[in-house]
Amino acid sequence: MEAIKGTASYKGIAIGRIAEMEKDDAVVRRVHIDDADAETVRYVAAKEKAQEQLMLLKDKALKEAGEAQAEIFEAHSMFLDDFDDSVINIIRTQMVNAEYAVAETGDNISEMLSAMEDNPYMQARAGDVTDVANRVIRILSGREISGNEFSEQVILISDDLTPSETVQLDKSKVLAFVTREGSANSHTAILARTMNIPALCRTSVPKEAAGRMGIVDGFAGIIYVDPDEDTLKKYEQMLLSEREKKELLLELKGKDTVTKSGRKVRLYANIGGIGDLSYALQNDAAGIGLFRSEFLYLQNDDFPGEDEQFRAYRTVAEMMAGKEVVIRTLDIGADKQIDYFKLDREENPALGCRAIRICLTREDIFRTQLRALYRASAYGNICIMFPMIISVWEVERALKIAEEVRHELASKSIPYKEVPIGIMIETPAAVLIADELAELVDFFSIGTNDLTQYTLAIDRQNQKLDRFFIPHHPAVLKAISMTIEAGHRHNIWVGICGELGADPELTEQFVRMGIDELSMSPSSILPVRKIIREMD
Repeated sequence: MEAIKGTASYKGIAIGRIAEMEKDDAVVRRVHIDDADAETVRYVAAKEKAQEQLMLLKDKALKEAGEAQAEIFEAHSMFLDDFDDSVINIIRTQMVNAEYAVAETGDNISEMLSAMEDNPYMQARAGDVTDVANRVIRILSGREISGNEFSEQVILISDDLTPSETVQLDKSKVLAFVTREGSANSHTAILARTMNIPALCRTSVPKEAAGRMGIVDGFAGIIYVDPDEDTLKKYEQMLLSEREKKELLLELKGKDTVTKSGRKVRLYANIGGIGDLSYALQNDAAGIGLFRSEFLYLQNDDFPGEDEQFRAYRTVAEMMAGKEVVIRTLDIGADKQIDYFKLDREENPALGCRAIRICLTREDIFRTQLRALYRASAYGNICIMFPMIISVWEVERALKIAEEVRHELASKSIPYKEVPIGIMIETPAAVLIADELAELVDFFSIGTNDLTQYTLAIDRQNQKLDRFFIPHHPAVLKAISMTIEAGHRHNIWVGICGELGADPELTEQFVRMGIDELSMSPSSILPVRKIIREMD
């Protein structure tokens, strides 16, 4: 048995098989063959298996994410059909292995598409072709279970996970996250909290651990590889105890979040996409306090169109059945980079062109999203929220564009509702002018992740500075209190949608400050409800 220490990102116990998240494609070697017919048969069998996988993924995406995502796998299937002539020709004329022929064909088609400068759509499909080629190569080389395709629930090991990689994961197959890098404030940690599964970062788990049994202790920050019988029994009992505690919390479902003295607080959920809706509903969220719309962009190879976005927003609104859904407009930049945005390289992206700054400098992207949001508003109770605000003029300009979008829809007789519009308070500048900003909007939502980062002047993704990153810093708590007071002076509600909203050590303090709403990872809703209901 080997016990490997790390930093706990989210508490909990997980027991299961360890799997490595393979990111790098294996090197494909050119191998001479003697039987071209046999190699062709090998390729055809692998291609058929790939088509079966793609159809299963299409069906899964259709159920979980809607038609737009399902169409991606339909496109992959069509690209795969285009491989045949080239692959078989390379096998027969060069007498080489199928893996090499597929890789060569994929590279050729990808390069051809990338060269289409007059057709951005086809340029963006180059990545799809590479993905298709890699799928067939994995099947040919016997490496079918890799990345996010697991045959059982696993403890997922990786160097780190980017936001785009987390979007593509089959989350139902992940028991725990264990990364060699990252921090307790990374996207992997936030995803773990959403899914209510344990997570460790900064571990030294070797790749050779893949395939072996493991235990993740998210309380002590340890992963055990090949645990002995006594350790396994101990943690099986702990896991049973954890499940019993969760069952007790389930008794709080359907009950009001109200203190003994009658003070009510709305508990909402943070989600990153349609796939997270089930977590919100299972945990009895009173609404969605933060829909991170940028994940629609992260999971695409090109800008999502208005209709694709509309379908996603409408689905969330309909599924929440009249409950409030706060959708944050695009928050790309900083640690969420997307190649097709073609953003300039910046020395300090956290202080650069991101969020509302992109929306106000590339208004075509912003208007497309606003049209989709307003169209979806006809199907539920949607609110719109602008991120990273630092000045009055930004809000005034964003509101003006929203007004123009409404007039455009009205002129075409497209139905929409007049929705509440709010802003995120996540910079010291916004805190200091909160009174002026409150006169323009319907609500504030405090983004404590960035507010802490900018107040303390610490990059929250820099793991070397974790000891200096103090979420409970008095300056951060004072900024939150000042924001609540300013909002209430102008009769607007104030919520928290950052990670501090789920911090049980601060729940009572936030309620006493007068917070109206707390939005958090779905798994934290019932524990926080318990704390509030026990308050005087």
